[in-house]
Amino acid sequence: MDWRPPARARDRVSRAGESAAELIEVRTSTNVFALVAITLFAAIVNGGLGYGFSSITVPLALLFLSNRVLNPALVLIEVALNAWVLWVNRDALGVIWKRVLPIVIGLLPGVILGTMVVTSVSPAWLKLWTYLVLLPLILVQAAGFRRPIRSEKAIGLPFGLGLGVLYSVTTISGPPLAVLLNNQGLDKREFRAALGFIRLAESSFTAVAYFSAGLITVQSNLLIPQILPSVLVGVPIGAALIRRMRVETFRRICMSFDAWVVGFGVSTVFRELKIVPGPTAYLFLLSVIAIDIVLLYRFFSAHARVDLAKPT
Repeated sequence: MDWRPPARARDRVSRAGESAAELIEVRTSTNVFALVAITLFAAIVNGGLGYGFSSITVPLALLFLSNRVLNPALVLIEVALNAWVLWVNRDALGVIWKRVLPIVIGLLPGVILGTMVVTSVSPAWLKLWTYLVLLPLILVQAAGFRRPIRSEKAIGLPFGLGLGVLYSVTTISGPPLAVLLNNQGLDKREFRAALGFIRLAESSFTAVAYFSAGLITVQSNLLIPQILPSVLVGVPIGAALIRRMRVETFRRICMSFDAWVVGFGVSTVFRELKIVPGPTAYLFLLSVIAIDIVLLYRFFSAHARVDLAKPT
Protein backbone atom coordinates (compact mmCIF):
# COMPACT_ATOMS: atom_id res chain seq x y z
CA MET A 1 0.00 0.00 0.00
CA ASP A 2 1.29 3.47 -0.96
CA TRP A 3 1.44 5.67 2.18
CA ARG A 4 2.71 8.73 0.33
CA PRO A 5 0.41 11.79 0.41
CA PRO A 6 -1.44 12.74 -2.78
CA ALA A 7 0.51 14.61 -5.46
CA ARG A 8 -1.17 17.95 -4.67
CA ALA A 9 -0.35 17.63 -0.98
CA ARG A 10 3.28 16.74 -1.78
CA ASP A 11 3.43 19.77 -4.06
CA ARG A 12 2.13 22.06 -1.28
CA VAL A 13 4.66 20.66 1.17
CA SER A 14 7.44 21.10 -1.38
CA ARG A 15 6.44 24.71 -2.03
CA ALA A 16 6.24 25.42 1.69
CA GLY A 17 9.74 24.02 2.10
CA GLU A 18 11.03 26.19 -0.73
CA SER A 19 9.38 29.29 0.80
CA ALA A 20 10.93 28.57 4.20
CA ALA A 21 14.35 28.15 2.63
CA GLU A 22 13.93 31.42 0.71
CA LEU A 23 12.92 33.22 3.92
CA ILE A 24 16.07 31.96 5.63
CA GLU A 25 18.08 33.27 2.63
CA VAL A 26 16.55 36.72 3.04
CA ARG A 27 16.86 37.01 6.83
CA THR A 28 20.41 35.75 7.43
CA SER A 29 22.28 38.71 8.91
CA THR A 30 25.40 38.05 6.82
CA ASN A 31 23.28 38.07 3.67
CA VAL A 32 21.61 41.33 4.70
CA PHE A 33 24.99 43.02 5.23
CA ALA A 34 26.31 41.66 1.93
CA LEU A 35 23.21 42.81 0.04
CA VAL A 36 23.45 46.33 1.50
CA ALA A 37 27.14 46.59 0.51
CA ILE A 38 26.54 45.18 -2.99
CA THR A 39 23.57 47.43 -3.74
CA LEU A 40 25.38 50.52 -2.42
CA PHE A 41 28.25 49.91 -4.85
CA ALA A 42 25.77 49.13 -7.64
CA ALA A 43 23.81 52.33 -6.95
CA ILE A 44 27.03 54.39 -7.15
CA VAL A 45 27.72 52.82 -10.56
CA ASN A 46 24.15 53.54 -11.68
CA GLY A 47 24.41 57.13 -10.50
CA GLY A 48 27.53 57.61 -12.60
CA LEU A 49 26.58 55.77 -15.78
CA GLY A 50 22.77 55.90 -15.76
CA TYR A 51 22.67 52.09 -15.70
CA GLY A 52 24.52 49.22 -14.02
CA PHE A 53 22.47 48.68 -10.87
CA SER A 54 21.28 45.20 -11.82
CA SER A 55 24.47 44.40 -13.76
CA ILE A 56 26.46 44.70 -10.53
CA THR A 57 23.84 43.49 -8.03
CA VAL A 58 22.64 40.31 -9.76
CA PRO A 59 25.96 38.44 -10.28
CA LEU A 60 26.97 39.01 -6.65
CA ALA A 61 23.57 38.54 -4.99
CA LEU A 62 22.93 35.30 -6.89
CA LEU A 63 25.78 33.79 -4.87
CA PHE A 64 23.39 33.62 -1.89
CA LEU A 65 19.88 34.33 -3.29
CA SER A 66 17.78 32.74 -6.01
CA ASN A 67 16.43 34.59 -9.09
CA ARG A 68 12.85 34.03 -7.92
CA VAL A 69 13.49 35.93 -4.68
CA LEU A 70 15.88 38.58 -6.00
CA ASN A 71 14.33 39.53 -9.35
CA PRO A 72 10.92 40.84 -8.18
CA ALA A 73 12.52 43.11 -5.55
CA LEU A 74 14.96 44.57 -8.07
CA VAL A 75 12.24 45.10 -10.66
CA LEU A 76 10.03 47.08 -8.27
CA ILE A 77 12.96 49.26 -7.20
CA GLU A 78 14.04 49.80 -10.81
CA VAL A 79 10.60 51.12 -11.80
CA ALA A 80 11.25 54.09 -9.49
CA LEU A 81 14.97 54.33 -10.35
CA ASN A 82 14.36 54.37 -14.11
CA ALA A 83 11.54 56.89 -13.74
CA TRP A 84 14.00 59.17 -11.94
CA VAL A 85 16.64 58.77 -14.71
CA LEU A 86 14.03 59.62 -17.34
CA TRP A 87 12.73 62.62 -15.40
CA VAL A 88 16.22 64.11 -14.94
CA ASN A 89 16.88 63.78 -18.71
CA ARG A 90 13.35 64.57 -19.89
CA ASP A 91 14.50 67.50 -22.07
CA ALA A 92 16.05 65.02 -24.52
CA LEU A 93 13.02 62.71 -24.63
CA GLY A 94 11.42 64.56 -27.55
CA VAL A 95 14.51 63.86 -29.68
CA ILE A 96 14.84 60.13 -29.05
CA TRP A 97 11.41 58.63 -28.27
CA LYS A 98 10.52 57.83 -31.89
CA ARG A 99 13.92 56.18 -32.43
CA VAL A 100 13.53 53.81 -29.50
CA LEU A 101 9.76 53.18 -29.74
CA PRO A 102 10.18 49.95 -31.81
CA ILE A 103 12.38 48.55 -29.02
CA VAL A 104 9.71 49.37 -26.43
CA ILE A 105 7.02 47.67 -28.54
CA GLY A 106 9.17 44.54 -28.83
CA LEU A 107 9.70 44.41 -25.06
CA LEU A 108 6.20 43.23 -24.13
CA PRO A 109 6.17 39.75 -25.75
CA GLY A 110 9.76 39.26 -24.59
CA VAL A 111 8.85 40.05 -20.98
CA ILE A 112 5.94 37.57 -21.08
CA LEU A 113 8.20 34.83 -22.47
CA GLY A 114 10.95 35.54 -19.94
CA THR A 115 8.52 35.47 -17.02
CA MET A 116 7.41 32.01 -18.12
CA VAL A 117 11.07 30.92 -18.03
CA VAL A 118 11.54 32.23 -14.47
CA THR A 119 8.52 30.29 -13.22
CA SER A 120 9.53 26.99 -14.84
CA VAL A 121 13.35 26.64 -14.79
CA SER A 122 15.20 25.38 -11.70
CA PRO A 123 17.06 28.10 -9.74
CA ALA A 124 20.55 26.61 -10.23
CA TRP A 125 20.21 26.31 -14.00
CA LEU A 126 18.65 29.77 -14.16
CA LYS A 127 21.68 31.19 -12.36
CA LEU A 128 24.04 29.46 -14.81
CA TRP A 129 22.25 30.71 -17.90
CA THR A 130 22.06 34.21 -16.40
CA TYR A 131 25.82 34.26 -15.94
CA LEU A 132 26.56 32.78 -19.38
CA VAL A 133 24.36 35.36 -21.12
CA LEU A 134 25.84 38.26 -19.14
CA LEU A 135 29.52 37.46 -19.64
CA PRO A 136 29.83 38.08 -23.40
CA LEU A 137 27.73 41.25 -23.08
CA ILE A 138 30.06 42.58 -20.39
CA LEU A 139 33.22 41.66 -22.33
CA VAL A 140 31.89 43.23 -25.55
CA GLN A 141 31.31 46.47 -23.68
CA ALA A 142 34.69 46.20 -21.94
CA ALA A 143 36.34 45.81 -25.35
CA GLY A 144 34.76 49.11 -26.47
CA PHE A 145 32.90 47.54 -29.40
CA ARG A 146 31.33 50.14 -31.72
CA ARG A 147 29.49 49.47 -34.99
CA PRO A 148 26.62 51.83 -35.86
CA ILE A 149 23.42 50.17 -37.11
CA ARG A 150 21.95 51.86 -40.19
CA SER A 151 18.38 50.52 -39.98
CA GLU A 152 17.24 51.26 -36.43
CA LYS A 153 13.58 50.49 -37.20
CA ALA A 154 14.39 47.04 -38.61
CA ILE A 155 16.52 46.04 -35.62
CA GLY A 156 14.23 47.63 -33.00
CA LEU A 157 11.50 44.98 -32.69
CA PRO A 158 13.75 41.86 -32.57
CA PHE A 159 16.19 43.66 -30.27
CA GLY A 160 13.32 44.65 -27.97
CA LEU A 161 12.03 41.06 -27.94
CA GLY A 162 15.42 39.69 -26.90
CA LEU A 163 15.90 42.49 -24.38
CA GLY A 164 12.51 41.76 -22.80
CA VAL A 165 13.42 38.08 -22.35
CA LEU A 166 16.84 38.98 -20.92
CA TYR A 167 15.48 41.57 -18.48
CA SER A 168 12.56 39.51 -17.18
CA VAL A 169 14.85 36.51 -16.60
CA THR A 170 17.86 38.37 -15.17
CA THR A 171 16.65 41.99 -14.47
CA ILE A 172 19.67 43.08 -16.53
CA SER A 173 19.58 45.02 -19.77
CA GLY A 174 22.20 47.75 -19.29
CA PRO A 175 25.14 46.13 -21.14
CA PRO A 176 23.35 45.33 -24.45
CA LEU A 177 21.45 48.63 -24.34
CA ALA A 178 24.68 50.57 -23.72
CA VAL A 179 26.37 48.80 -26.64
CA LEU A 180 23.45 49.62 -28.98
CA LEU A 181 22.95 53.24 -27.88
CA ASN A 182 26.69 54.02 -27.83
CA ASN A 183 26.91 52.63 -31.37
CA GLN A 184 24.25 55.05 -32.57
CA GLY A 185 26.19 58.15 -31.57
CA LEU A 186 23.76 59.63 -29.04
CA ASP A 187 25.09 62.45 -26.90
CA LYS A 188 25.15 62.12 -23.10
CA ARG A 189 21.64 63.55 -22.47
CA GLU A 190 20.07 61.61 -25.36
CA PHE A 191 21.80 58.41 -24.20
CA ARG A 192 20.46 58.74 -20.66
CA ALA A 193 16.95 59.71 -21.83
CA ALA A 194 16.79 56.73 -24.21
CA LEU A 195 18.09 54.44 -21.48
CA GLY A 196 15.56 55.75 -18.97
CA PHE A 197 12.64 55.46 -21.40
CA ILE A 198 13.41 51.88 -22.46
CA ARG A 199 14.26 50.67 -18.98
CA LEU A 200 11.19 52.27 -17.39
CA ALA A 201 9.05 50.43 -19.95
CA GLU A 202 10.76 47.07 -19.41
CA SER A 203 10.72 47.29 -15.60
CA SER A 204 7.03 48.34 -15.60
CA PHE A 205 6.04 45.53 -18.00
CA THR A 206 8.02 43.03 -15.94
CA ALA A 207 6.50 44.18 -12.64
CA VAL A 208 3.01 43.57 -14.06
CA ALA A 209 4.04 40.18 -15.52
CA TYR A 210 5.64 39.09 -12.22
CA PHE A 211 2.54 40.12 -10.28
CA SER A 212 0.30 38.16 -12.67
CA ALA A 213 2.56 35.10 -12.33
CA GLY A 214 2.56 35.26 -8.51
CA LEU A 215 6.31 35.97 -8.30
CA ILE A 216 5.98 39.07 -6.11
CA THR A 217 5.98 37.44 -2.68
CA VAL A 218 6.65 38.29 0.96
CA GLN A 219 10.17 36.90 0.58
CA SER A 220 10.94 39.29 -2.28
CA ASN A 221 9.30 42.28 -0.60
CA LEU A 222 11.50 41.76 2.48
CA LEU A 223 14.50 42.65 0.32
CA ILE A 224 13.18 46.09 -0.66
CA PRO A 225 13.84 47.89 2.68
CA GLN A 226 17.32 46.33 2.67
CA ILE A 227 18.11 47.65 -0.83
CA LEU A 228 16.31 51.01 -0.96
CA PRO A 229 18.59 52.99 1.44
CA SER A 230 21.61 51.97 -0.64
CA VAL A 231 19.93 53.35 -3.76
CA LEU A 232 19.03 56.65 -2.07
CA VAL A 233 22.61 57.12 -0.84
CA GLY A 234 24.57 55.59 -3.72
CA VAL A 235 22.97 57.25 -6.77
CA PRO A 236 23.89 60.85 -5.72
CA ILE A 237 27.43 59.70 -4.86
CA GLY A 238 27.84 58.17 -8.33
CA ALA A 239 26.48 61.31 -10.00
CA ALA A 240 29.07 63.42 -8.12
CA LEU A 241 31.90 60.94 -8.71
CA ILE A 242 31.44 60.85 -12.49
CA ARG A 243 32.18 64.58 -12.66
CA ARG A 244 35.69 63.89 -11.35
CA MET A 245 36.52 60.89 -13.54
CA ARG A 246 36.40 60.08 -17.24
CA VAL A 247 33.15 58.30 -18.10
CA GLU A 248 34.99 55.65 -20.14
CA THR A 249 37.48 54.95 -17.35
CA PHE A 250 34.70 54.66 -14.76
CA ARG A 251 32.70 52.35 -17.07
CA ARG A 252 35.75 50.22 -17.85
CA ILE A 253 36.61 49.66 -14.17
CA CYS A 254 32.99 48.71 -13.43
CA MET A 255 32.84 46.27 -16.36
CA SER A 256 36.13 44.68 -15.30
CA PHE A 257 34.79 44.10 -11.80
CA ASP A 258 31.56 42.70 -13.23
CA ALA A 259 33.39 40.28 -15.55
CA TRP A 260 35.39 38.83 -12.64
CA VAL A 261 32.24 38.45 -10.54
CA VAL A 262 30.40 36.67 -13.35
CA GLY A 263 33.40 34.40 -13.94
CA PHE A 264 33.39 33.47 -10.25
CA GLY A 265 29.63 32.88 -10.38
CA VAL A 266 29.90 30.53 -13.37
CA SER A 267 32.67 28.55 -11.68
CA THR A 268 30.63 28.26 -8.49
CA VAL A 269 27.52 27.01 -10.32
CA PHE A 270 29.64 24.59 -12.37
CA ARG A 271 30.68 23.00 -9.06
CA GLU A 272 27.15 23.15 -7.63
CA LEU A 273 25.66 21.36 -10.66
CA LYS A 274 28.70 19.01 -10.88
CA ILE A 275 29.28 20.02 -14.50
CA VAL A 276 32.96 20.50 -13.68
CA PRO A 277 34.16 18.74 -10.49
CA GLY A 278 36.13 20.33 -7.68
CA PRO A 279 38.65 23.18 -8.03
CA THR A 280 38.92 22.54 -11.78
CA ALA A 281 35.72 24.59 -12.15
CA TYR A 282 37.68 27.75 -11.26
CA LEU A 283 39.73 27.45 -14.45
CA PHE A 284 36.78 29.26 -16.05
CA LEU A 285 37.31 32.20 -13.67
CA LEU A 286 41.04 32.25 -14.47
CA SER A 287 40.30 32.36 -18.20
CA VAL A 288 37.92 35.32 -17.70
CA ILE A 289 40.57 37.13 -15.63
CA ALA A 290 43.18 36.55 -18.34
CA ILE A 291 40.89 37.92 -21.07
CA ASP A 292 39.96 40.94 -18.97
CA ILE A 293 43.59 41.75 -18.13
CA VAL A 294 44.35 41.87 -21.86
CA LEU A 295 41.39 44.19 -22.43
CA LEU A 296 42.44 46.40 -19.49
CA TYR A 297 45.98 46.65 -20.85
CA ARG A 298 44.70 47.64 -24.30
CA PHE A 299 42.30 50.22 -22.84
CA PHE A 300 44.77 52.00 -20.55
CA SER A 301 47.58 51.82 -23.12
CA ALA A 302 45.37 53.50 -25.72
CA HIS A 303 44.36 56.25 -23.28
CA ALA A 304 47.98 56.78 -22.23
CA ARG A 305 48.97 57.31 -25.88
CA VAL A 306 46.12 59.82 -26.35
CA ASP A 307 47.23 61.74 -23.23
CA LEU A 308 50.84 61.84 -24.41
CA ALA A 309 49.75 63.10 -27.83
CA LYS A 310 47.87 66.06 -26.33
CA PRO A 311 49.75 69.39 -26.43
CA THR A 312 50.88 70.59 -23.02
